[in-house]
Amino acid sequence: MAESELFLTVSDKTKSLMVGVVLARETIDNPWEDYRWRPLEVLIGVSDLERGAIVKEGDGFVHYFAGTFPIELHRKDTPAYVANLETEMPSVYVVACEVDDDEAESGLPYEIRLVTVSPFEAQDFLDTGEDVVEAIEMVAPLHAWLAEFVAAHHVEEKFIKRRRDRVDLTQEKFGQEPIEMIRRRQKRRFDA
Repeated sequence: MAESELFLTVSDKTKSLMVGVVLARETIDNPWEDYRWRPLEVLIGVSDLERGAIVKEGDGFVHYFAGTFPIELHRKDTPAYVANLETEMPSVYVVACEVDDDEAESGLPYEIRLVTVSPFEAQDFLDTGEDVVEAIEMVAPLHAWLAEFVAAHHVEEKFIKRRRDRVDLTQEKFGQEPIEMIRRRQKRRFDA
């Protein structure tokens, strides 16, 4: 696959990158389950493998190709990308959801719902607790692509402290006696 097919510019504000995702089925020691499924790896530009194809097999594990998916970058989401790039381990977040046996075309019990580099977007899926969300270490070409997009589009927002509204203590509000009159009356009681 040519590099121009991998890195797509959708518009000046949006870019897209096609990546392949590898799902792992690992044997676990659990009385209720025999296997654990999780997204394992993100590959740049894999398209010749079929969904469900075995990538690697070993003692206690099988790695399956889950398909090719886009990572989309949007100009408005650059604060999330900056947060990701500033972490100790910049990551690609893969969200997988369980499918019924009848719906599984490739024989895989999970399908990939989303591949993103936004930790904020991944957090939304973690909040539900229904999906498997895995943070996978970002490879160097993907890191460079994301950093280039952030450099071109990120604008640091300046913090502006909001001033409090001035309150007129002599004004009567909500049918109550003004605070200033209550304070005067209380002061007279203590002075007497």
